Amino acid sequence: MIKKNIGIIGCGSISHIYITNLSSMFENTNVYAICDLDDSKTKDISEKYGIKKIMTFEEMLKDEKIDLILNLTTPDAHYSICKAALLAGKHTYVEKPLSLTYENANELVLIAASKNLLLGSAPDTFLGAGITKCQQIINEGIIGEPIAATAYMMCHGHESWHPSPDFYYQPGGGPMFDMGPYYLTALINLVGPVKKVMGMTKKSFKKRTITSKEKNGEIIDVNVMTHVNGIMSFENGAIGNIIMSFDVWGHHLPRIEIHGTKGSLQVPDPNTFDGEILLKIGQGDFEKIDYALPYSENSRGVGISELINCIDKEIIPKCDGNKAAHVVELMEGFHKSAIEQKVITVNSTF
Repeated sequence: MIKKNIGIIGCGSISHIYITNLSSMFENTNVYAICDLDDSKTKDISEKYGIKKIMTFEEMLKDEKIDLILNLTTPDAHYSICKAALLAGKHTYVEKPLSLTYENANELVLIAASKNLLLGSAPDTFLGAGITKCQQIINEGIIGEPIAATAYMMCHGHESWHPSPDFYYQPGGGPMFDMGPYYLTALINLVGPVKKVMGMTKKSFKKRTITSKEKNGEIIDVNVMTHVNGIMSFENGAIGNIIMSFDVWGHHLPRIEIHGTKGSLQVPDPNTFDGEILLKIGQGDFEKIDYALPYSENSRGVGISELINCIDKEIIPKCDGNKAAHVVELMEGFHKSAIEQKVITVNSTF
């Protein structure tokens, strides 16, 4: 199998697992070069993983040996960097979200299509063993036709552990744009596209105090909604509820549940690749489902490997840009609905 060379933009915390996996887990990926505005980060990555090529972004775009750009920058830079990479003729994969607005996300999809390039976006956790097994259960009709879905991600923010949590409370951050892609991507893969959304939002704390070690004591101005409630009407008739919050100290709610005409399915944490699956049929009790499928460990990067397998083939990648743009429109729709106090019709699908 011929490996494809990958140029990585952004050498922050998440880059380590990507580089580890792309260098050892997949046969078709090779980390060719790295780039970051912070020279100390590229030096650290270069020494730790033996990546010799440290380049500027412009150099990467001009290097004909680079097949794919992996964009691991902060969300506010996703659109501009992806657009530049696509216009330079590079296949592109980006950390979530694809962009901060559906308009920009859709533009990237159109550029990729016009240049016959593949555009992919995280998360790829739905390709892991856990959600793959849940997809099999639903596809086999074990719980019947899906009629309802729920999703909950509630915590008290990331300032207690993240070394630089400021961006989580600026546009492009917040619980919905940060964690929503994991949950919404899982939901649309399990249930299908969404046609309408409604939302209510609030900002419970105007300022946050960082308690992680690196910036301990610094104050963050909160410029995003930190508690988002959403309702979704799926194309197949199912109704979904989602709550994403940085305002809750603790809860006992499940991550995701799918309810069908014959039974109910409790889905593992969509931010991981495995986890416990519980299945209830009719009047019976919830029972644990045993399964053994590929990618049960932290396999971030599997979406890139799968996308590379689709290059030069008439196959749509599972982490396709259309799917990621649909997720962006849903997230944007919840916030837009809250502001305009009306149901929002979703234009995208996949």
